Amino acid sequence: MAKPNDKRTMKIHLNNFLLMGCVIALFVLACQQQSTDRRRALRLTPAFITQQLDDAVAQIKVLADHVPADRMPRTFQADTSVSSDTEWWTSGFYPGSLLYLYEYSGDEALLQLAKDKLTILEKEKYNKGTHDLGFMLYCSFGNALRLTGDTAAYKEILLTGAESLISRYNPTVRAIRSWEGWTYPVIIDNMMNLEFLTQASKLSGDPKYRDIAITHANTTIKNHYRPDYSSYHVIDYNPADGGIVAKKTAQGAFDESVWARGQAWGLYGYVMMYRETGDKTYLDFAENVAAFILNHPNMPDDGVPYWDFDAPDLPDESPYAADYKANRDASAASILASALIELSTHTAGETSAHYLTKAEKIVESLSKAPYKAESGTNGGFILKHSVGSIPHGGEIDVPLTYADYYYIEALMRYKRLLEG
Repeated sequence: MAKPNDKRTMKIHLNNFLLMGCVIALFVLACQQQSTDRRRALRLTPAFITQQLDDAVAQIKVLADHVPADRMPRTFQADTSVSSDTEWWTSGFYPGSLLYLYEYSGDEALLQLAKDKLTILEKEKYNKGTHDLGFMLYCSFGNALRLTGDTAAYKEILLTGAESLISRYNPTVRAIRSWEGWTYPVIIDNMMNLEFLTQASKLSGDPKYRDIAITHANTTIKNHYRPDYSSYHVIDYNPADGGIVAKKTAQGAFDESVWARGQAWGLYGYVMMYRETGDKTYLDFAENVAAFILNHPNMPDDGVPYWDFDAPDLPDESPYAADYKANRDASAASILASALIELSTHTAGETSAHYLTKAEKIVESLSKAPYKAESGTNGGFILKHSVGSIPHGGEIDVPLTYADYYYIEALMRYKRLLEG
């Protein structure tokens, strides 16, 4: 027979158990309600997203017919397909796009096309002459590992590539060197390589890759951004003491201008860093960067930015402007859409809805004329009207492989939201 104190103890345990059960039930209900509320807030329909992804599958098969076996697609210019070798910084986007569309469609032909391209891309894991290995290897082999789970095939490639990338890290500068030349240049694009390093730590169990990613992100916050949360393109450092030699905007209109794709790279990078670290500093910073971009008076109503927010001779109205000085950049828009969709998942209430609404507008704009190409045209690229570098006279008003990659990624991220 239980003693009175034993009965009292049993009753306390029972009450605690029931209380815990209620808390868990309320938590589950709250999560279900949040998921339901998010789905109700989604404005783009499953049919719309499915149509865009179906069109992307059809178009990338057209593109495949234009790509030499030993090359990667880059752009389509003057009715001519332009490809690159695997050393070019955009070489990972085509296999990455194939893998995203395989994930969507289950079409094994797309997976095989991707694997064929991964075979010629693998040697870039030894490339220590570029900082772009996140684009080149993580968008490609990272997606392959995620979708296939084949660590035997892809783990060594990714970790060797991560070692090549961190060979460019200087602990005095506390950042990864971008280009050769200059003194020690670091560009805002480099934020897009940091996801590769965070994943390398997960794969290897070695925190050094993640630590370098965090240090680089913090250095970029400190030195790349102006008080209004716009970013310079390039910070040139003194590698001996970490001091700043110059602040430049090489691909923008002028040094103090706001190069649109650079702003999108930065936003995407800090949203990702919050996801990978849980450090709210990165979330707060990403929201400030987003506010600058979305509230800029020169942001067009359709959400597709001009190549530079401060470019000369911007038209008072848009549709798409013929003057190259006022070109829109669909690549900046696609990166921005993908980043905003993810940012909406890390925020709540009206804030989340605001980011999602802006992303939806961009996706809608990119999914129709004048930005989306008609099926079978545009050399097989999905989007038109992107800009490589106007100051260098390169890839002006053309399709670009990375514009398509981030557009597909945005569609896939939105599809996941629709699926709850």
